[in-house]
Amino acid sequence: MIQISEKCVGCGKCVSACPFGALSLSNRKAVASAACTLCGSCVSVCPMGALSLPATGAVKKDLSSYKGVWVFVEIGNNGRTSFVRPVGYELLSKGRELATQLGEELCAVIIGSNISGYFAEISQYGTDKIYAVDSPAYQQYNTLAYANAMITLIRKYNPSVVLFPSTYVGRDLSPRISSELFVGLTADCTGLSVKQGNLIQTRPAFGGNIMADIKCPDYRPQMATVRPNVFKKVVTTPGRMAAVVNETVSVPVKAGTVRVLETHFDPVSAKDKLDEAPVVIAGGRGMKDKAGFDLLENLAARLGGAVGASRAAIDLGLKEKEKQIGQSGVTVASKLYVACGISGAVQHIVGMEHSEVIIGINKDANAPIFNVCKYGLVGDAKQILPYILEGLEK
Repeated sequence: MIQISEKCVGCGKCVSACPFGALSLSNRKAVASAACTLCGSCVSVCPMGALSLPATGAVKKDLSSYKGVWVFVEIGNNGRTSFVRPVGYELLSKGRELATQLGEELCAVIIGSNISGYFAEISQYGTDKIYAVDSPAYQQYNTLAYANAMITLIRKYNPSVVLFPSTYVGRDLSPRISSELFVGLTADCTGLSVKQGNLIQTRPAFGGNIMADIKCPDYRPQMATVRPNVFKKVVTTPGRMAAVVNETVSVPVKAGTVRVLETHFDPVSAKDKLDEAPVVIAGGRGMKDKAGFDLLENLAARLGGAVGASRAAIDLGLKEKEKQIGQSGVTVASKLYVACGISGAVQHIVGMEHSEVIIGINKDANAPIFNVCKYGLVGDAKQILPYILEGLEK
């Protein structure tokens, strides 16, 4: 808990500053309870300098040996064939930018079976080196096996940054690794940058009401997960072949306690894949009812797109949960995004702001959605859409 010296005069300023109610006055002296979290809020307000955080006694770790921006490239499977998930190329594109700023190598890490066929494509995105763990034992994803492989490689080569896709696999794998390595992990980042040699990881916080910049200056590697469709895929080194480092990592015995007996894939039509659709028509509370969403379905059909919804529309039961776009839903980066009856709360904006062309339709001329739109129509979407559909018919 917080340390209190004899300089304390019992002024009580620290008591009112403590957000956890861990401080009180006794015999005109400040006293800390077990509720103290060492947040340090009281230290800055004490006029006598009587409060201080306890010294850890630890020597600051030398981080100079940690070099390289790593991207975990996930192999997906649709029931017919295996493929590199597009988010891997997105992370490599952003990783190239970060590695250049840091003056370090960009490295891809790929784990699986018969994966050499992916190396050429991975190399096109500015990749300097590919670390490959190729074995039939890694044919199917296994948390313990993949985590052990990643941890083994990280401890051997000491990268400074490791990025994971915010997919089912990435969200399962990355916390295991960060916990074992005792380093931080920032989840669902919407922005990455470099400042003073540190990775600045930007993500929504406090329910999406603010965007927080997070850094980990004292530990390496710096780890983050990033949602699909946040960054653009950019081929920077066409025709180039990255250096390939083949690694052999045995699968731990414990990994055998979990086995995949059968895999079933539900067929998903192209129009249902929000994150892959070139055109997304999204509806919010302003669409009011099913009839309003029928207009969106008609527009999507005419434009060859998919229909999504804001959190407000989902809560009203106008669309199923898996169609939600935003912080707690899907992130899209379509060529065209039409927001109908959506006010534009930051929680929704973070899920669609990377679309190429955004059109907003809202009755409120001051709606935040118009701050991110290329084109805005002020009016009732339920009245405007029929005219648009009529124009498309012509």
